Amino acid sequence: MKKFLKVIGVILAVILALALVLFGVMKLSSNHRSDPEKVEKFETTNPYIIEGTDVSAHRIGAGIAPEQTMMAIKNCVENESFDVDVFEFDLHITSDGVLVLLHDDTLDRTSDSEEVFGETEVRPENKTYDELRTLNMGAKFENEQGERPYADLKGEDIPDDLRIQRLEDVLDYLSSVGDYKYIIEIKNGGDLGRKGVDIMYCVLKERDMVEDVVFGTFNEEVSIYVDTTYTDLARSTSINEVIEFYIAALTGSKSYVPPCSVLQIPFCSPYLDYGINLGTAKVINYAHSHNMALQYWTINDREDMEYLVSMGADCIMTDYPDVLFEVVNN
Repeated sequence: MKKFLKVIGVILAVILALALVLFGVMKLSSNHRSDPEKVEKFETTNPYIIEGTDVSAHRIGAGIAPEQTMMAIKNCVENESFDVDVFEFDLHITSDGVLVLLHDDTLDRTSDSEEVFGETEVRPENKTYDELRTLNMGAKFENEQGERPYADLKGEDIPDDLRIQRLEDVLDYLSSVGDYKYIIEIKNGGDLGRKGVDIMYCVLKERDMVEDVVFGTFNEEVSIYVDTTYTDLARSTSINEVIEFYIAALTGSKSYVPPCSVLQIPFCSPYLDYGINLGTAKVINYAHSHNMALQYWTINDREDMEYLVSMGADCIMTDYPDVLFEVVNN
């Protein structure tokens, strides 16, 4: 019995040692910065693989204005100190079938919904569009000085720029003032997510804007629905597809078949802390050689911006498009 336990102890010690070695290798890999000279050029038919790097305002520049509001949109459009190439925002469906801009599943973090409705965890699918229009979507916004400049706005004092926005109104405004691209994510899953896709596609089709959009979702059933129903709508990878891609890139798989044309992937903590580095020359070359564009989220650190720009990232999503614009143009 003692001999058996000793053998088990040795086996466990070996497993632990291997695990520590693997963790060390992954940590080393996560801190690795490739030489930009190792990034190769490939012939491509993918319109999202570009020369240079697109500046994308994540949540329409959430770091510098109340996220996903018309105020944030106008800040990106009218500010003379920077330009935006791509607007990134999220959609939820209301109880009366309207797509509105909102990131979270509830309205608690960004609005005064608890005060207005007298309840917490208010979900947009449980309210009508008109009900949601009573909210101040800038109530919780905090600027760099730690101030909340819009917190006291109530009722009729709330400007339209700080009320919740419909997809149609946002696209109509932006198409009237510039030629932009879009990254749009539908947050709902299941039947609501599929219904949201139907509404979104109709809105885009009516405006001849399908080709301007990369669609995304974390709900795999919605991705499958897009693939089978709207084949002309470009979409980004699901979580499982990113994992499959990363394994294929690390192993240099010859049999990998891209599921879509755009990789939207992170390059930040906690992923780097776990040893997952999606910004190496090996990963970038593998993606581009398979005709997949690389769009990174959510990059708010200047050093990371500088590195990814030097590596030829096709697009970077950031809460601070003013900082990224400066990095790209310098």
